[in-house]
Amino acid sequence: MKENLKINLLWLVILAAGYGLISVLVSTGVLGLFHIQIMEQIGINIILAVGLNLIVGYSGQFSLGHAGFMAVGAYATAILATKSQTYVAVYGSILLGAVIAAAIALIVGFPTLRLKGDYLAIATLGVAEIIRIFLVNAESLTNGAAGILNVPTFTTWQLVYLFVIITTVLTVNFIRSPLGRNTLSVREDEIAAESVGVNTTKAKVIAFVIGAVTASMAGSLQAGFVGSVVPKDYSFLNTINVLIIVVFGGLGSMTGTILAAVVLGLLNMFLQDFASIRMIVYSLALILVMIFRPGGLLGTWEFSLLKLFKKDKEVKN
Repeated sequence: MKENLKINLLWLVILAAGYGLISVLVSTGVLGLFHIQIMEQIGINIILAVGLNLIVGYSGQFSLGHAGFMAVGAYATAILATKSQTYVAVYGSILLGAVIAAAIALIVGFPTLRLKGDYLAIATLGVAEIIRIFLVNAESLTNGAAGILNVPTFTTWQLVYLFVIITTVLTVNFIRSPLGRNTLSVREDEIAAESVGVNTTKAKVIAFVIGAVTASMAGSLQAGFVGSVVPKDYSFLNTINVLIIVVFGGLGSMTGTILAAVVLGLLNMFLQDFASIRMIVYSLALILVMIFRPGGLLGTWEFSLLKLFKKDKEVKN
């Protein structure tokens, strides 16, 4: 118990130090507006990738519906925030989007998550397309294909930093819980998990719902970051971009997901001045990683302060 308390306090110190360091760099002008925007985009990508990794990497379900749930959060925030530009409306919209995304994931999760492999991927892709087409056709609510402009740009790096911590802590604690262990057992061998009494459908649906909620939160932050929402921004390619981060970092590694989001975000930043070859270099980097590190940058390895403490004690003893 005391050891866990020390670990939690140490993490709190590390996160506070990270916040303080960024604040100093911003206030002194070392990080300009461009760098802050890159940092915010990286943070949003981390939130998206952490949720998708829970679904794909930890529960073993190949979902392609992440962009749809991101759109739910983005439009919930855009609709409410443009009508009432108050903190209550903005943060209430983030919560509302998360609730709607959770409800949709719950409704579609039970029938679709009984499927496997390619069939599940197609089914979840279909759900995302249904959401996108609904947004295009519900013109009285969403302004159709033209989208919603003039969304208040409320997203700040402080807010993104907070949500990265919330979503990561929520996801990691779920993985370490008994239900999370059940989810991991489903990934390893669903038949064996069922044979020892694991409710595999329940485990998969809960992971799917958590992933949908985090995607919705990221969508809300994206809406406040860009200042507009358009249905075409939540297409199949949007999910693929997040999936690239997950695979690049390592399926089943939250540490790898965060590292990959940072690396790819910085790579995009440095290639901004080379627009003609940017996608070539970006794609080449991904290909090289897949050739030499097919399991991703970190595979399934996770950074753990608890393990470091145990190793330190073993060395001392």
